[in-house]
Amino acid sequence: MTVNAEAMPSSRTREPIATAGQTPDIWPQVDGSPVSCTEKLMVLRENWEELRGVLRDAFEDAVLMGVDENAMKRMIVEMTTDLITPRRHTKS
Repeated sequence: MTVNAEAMPSSRTREPIATAGQTPDIWPQVDGSPVSCTEKLMVLRENWEELRGVLRDAFEDAVLMGVDENAMKRMIVEMTTDLITPRRHTKS
């Protein structure tokens, strides 16, 4: 797994959605407008909290078992950059 820095948005060109450890206040849609449906926001927040807990536990376990902290952080970033969208791609 490799991180393609060119494919990732520059931190200078986008506003942070959430700081470390916080649930995002805004969930941007493809068109840039925020998700506003109450039920969707509830699911997104619950998923975020669950993901944060699992990620924190996995990170702590790895470090306590001797994995280098920085290496584990890189592996986590690579895992997220390898995610494939569930949206169907349409041919133009």
